Amino acid sequence: RLTHAVGKSKAMEMILTGSVNLDAQEAKTYGLVSAVFPPEKLVEEAIKTAGKIANKGAVSVQMAKEAVNQAYELSLSSGLHFERRLFQATFATKDQKEGMSAFAEKRKPNFVHE
Repeated sequence: RLTHAVGKSKAMEMILTGSVNLDAQEAKTYGLVSAVFPPEKLVEEAIKTAGKIANKGAVSVQMAKEAVNQAYELSLSSGLHFERRLFQATFATKDQKEGMSAFAEKRKPNFVHE
Protein backbone atom coordinates (compact mmCIF):
# COMPACT_ATOMS: atom_id res chain seq x y z
CA ARG A 1 0.00 0.00 0.00
CA LEU A 2 2.94 2.32 0.54
CA THR A 3 3.71 2.03 -3.19
CA HIS A 4 0.24 3.36 -4.00
CA ALA A 5 0.64 6.20 -1.54
CA VAL A 6 4.13 7.50 -2.37
CA GLY A 7 5.02 5.84 -5.67
CA LYS A 8 7.32 2.93 -6.43
CA SER A 9 10.60 4.85 -6.32
CA LYS A 10 10.00 6.54 -2.95
CA ALA A 11 8.55 3.34 -1.45
CA MET A 12 11.62 1.41 -2.58
CA GLU A 13 13.94 4.02 -1.07
CA MET A 14 12.03 4.10 2.21
CA ILE A 15 11.86 0.33 2.60
CA LEU A 16 15.39 -0.53 1.46
CA THR A 17 17.09 2.22 3.47
CA GLY A 18 14.83 1.95 6.50
CA SER A 19 14.29 5.71 6.21
CA VAL A 20 10.55 5.89 6.75
CA ASN A 21 10.46 9.10 8.75
CA LEU A 22 8.75 11.93 6.90
CA ASP A 23 8.18 15.40 8.19
CA ALA A 24 4.77 17.02 7.76
CA GLN A 25 5.70 18.87 4.56
CA GLU A 26 7.06 15.67 2.96
CA ALA A 27 3.86 13.84 3.93
CA LYS A 28 1.88 16.58 2.16
CA THR A 29 4.14 16.41 -0.90
CA TYR A 30 3.45 12.67 -1.21
CA GLY A 31 -0.28 13.09 -0.68
CA LEU A 32 -0.33 11.32 2.68
CA VAL A 33 -1.97 14.36 4.29
CA SER A 34 -4.07 17.04 2.61
CA ALA A 35 -2.77 20.06 4.53
CA VAL A 36 -0.16 21.08 7.07
CA PHE A 37 -0.76 23.67 9.79
CA PRO A 38 1.21 24.96 12.74
CA PRO A 39 0.21 23.14 15.94
CA GLU A 40 -1.58 26.18 17.36
CA LYS A 41 -3.85 26.36 14.26
CA LEU A 42 -4.50 22.64 13.82
CA VAL A 43 -7.75 22.31 15.78
CA GLU A 44 -9.15 25.54 14.34
CA GLU A 45 -8.43 24.41 10.77
CA ALA A 46 -9.78 20.90 11.41
CA ILE A 47 -13.02 22.41 12.71
CA LYS A 48 -13.28 24.64 9.60
CA THR A 49 -12.88 21.61 7.34
CA ALA A 50 -15.39 19.60 9.37
CA GLY A 51 -17.84 22.50 9.12
CA LYS A 52 -17.55 22.58 5.33
CA ILE A 53 -18.26 18.86 5.17
CA ALA A 54 -21.12 19.07 7.68
CA ASN A 55 -22.84 21.69 5.51
CA LYS A 56 -23.17 19.19 2.67
CA GLY A 57 -25.85 16.51 2.38
CA ALA A 58 -24.83 13.58 4.58
CA VAL A 59 -25.93 10.96 2.04
CA SER A 60 -23.89 12.58 -0.72
CA VAL A 61 -20.87 12.94 1.56
CA GLN A 62 -21.07 9.22 2.41
CA MET A 63 -21.35 8.33 -1.27
CA ALA A 64 -18.45 10.59 -2.23
CA LYS A 65 -16.28 9.10 0.49
CA GLU A 66 -17.13 5.60 -0.71
CA ALA A 67 -16.35 6.57 -4.32
CA VAL A 68 -12.93 7.94 -3.38
CA ASN A 69 -12.09 4.87 -1.29
CA GLN A 70 -13.17 2.51 -4.08
CA ALA A 71 -11.36 4.50 -6.77
CA TYR A 72 -8.15 3.82 -4.91
CA GLU A 73 -8.72 0.05 -5.13
CA LEU A 74 -10.50 -0.44 -8.47
CA SER A 75 -9.35 -0.27 -12.08
CA LEU A 76 -10.26 2.88 -14.00
CA SER A 77 -13.13 1.14 -15.79
CA SER A 78 -14.55 -0.42 -12.63
CA GLY A 79 -14.12 2.83 -10.71
CA LEU A 80 -15.99 4.83 -13.33
CA HIS A 81 -18.80 2.27 -13.32
CA PHE A 82 -18.98 2.41 -9.51
CA GLU A 83 -19.06 6.23 -9.52
CA ARG A 84 -21.79 6.27 -12.17
CA ARG A 85 -23.95 3.95 -10.04
CA LEU A 86 -23.48 6.13 -6.96
CA PHE A 87 -24.23 9.29 -8.94
CA GLN A 88 -27.44 7.78 -10.27
CA ALA A 89 -28.39 6.69 -6.76
CA THR A 90 -28.22 10.30 -5.54
CA PHE A 91 -31.27 11.09 -7.67
CA ALA A 92 -33.38 8.98 -5.30
CA THR A 93 -32.51 11.24 -2.35
CA LYS A 94 -34.41 14.21 -0.97
CA ASP A 95 -31.11 16.05 -0.59
CA GLN A 96 -30.44 15.86 -4.33
CA LYS A 97 -33.78 17.47 -5.06
CA GLU A 98 -33.17 20.12 -2.40
CA GLY A 99 -29.68 20.82 -3.73
CA MET A 100 -30.91 21.24 -7.30
CA SER A 101 -33.81 23.44 -6.17
CA ALA A 102 -31.51 25.60 -4.06
CA PHE A 103 -29.11 25.99 -6.96
CA ALA A 104 -31.88 26.95 -9.37
CA GLU A 105 -33.35 29.40 -6.84
CA LYS A 106 -29.90 30.80 -5.95
CA ARG A 107 -30.26 30.07 -2.26
CA LYS A 108 -28.43 28.01 0.33
CA PRO A 109 -29.71 24.40 0.51
CA ASN A 110 -31.46 23.05 3.59
CA PHE A 111 -30.42 19.40 3.55
CA VAL A 112 -32.51 16.86 5.48
CA HIS A 113 -29.89 14.08 5.14
CA GLU A 114 -32.27 11.71 3.35
